[in-house]
Amino acid sequence: MENELPTIEELQDQAVAAVEPVEKRGSSLPVILTMASVLIWFAFQTLQLVLERNNLAVLKANFDSAMQESQKMQSQLQSLVSKTVELAQQGNPAAKTAIEELEKRGFPIKRAAPQPAK
Repeated sequence: MENELPTIEELQDQAVAAVEPVEKRGSSLPVILTMASVLIWFAFQTLQLVLERNNLAVLKANFDSAMQESQKMQSQLQSLVSKTVELAQQGNPAAKTAIEELEKRGFPIKRAAPQPAK
């Protein structure tokens, strides 16, 4: 019979080849590639964050000058309104009309305490 299994004696008669240890060099390659890709990803993200931080610092510097200008304009406007309030309190009809219109439009007006008549 051709499909018979070999007997034990036949198996013992065959020379057993020495088994050599097989090195597994390929098994560390995926780990190395994964670690390298993670390192590259972190480096890329860090670089992007540094660039965005620098861009935000430049934008903030640009807005600071605009903010200073707006504060300067606001103080000038407040000074103009306070002088107009003084004129209105002295009886100027145009100043009274201007103050009334500003109040109608919701502009905050700080009125000075009326000065006592002498």
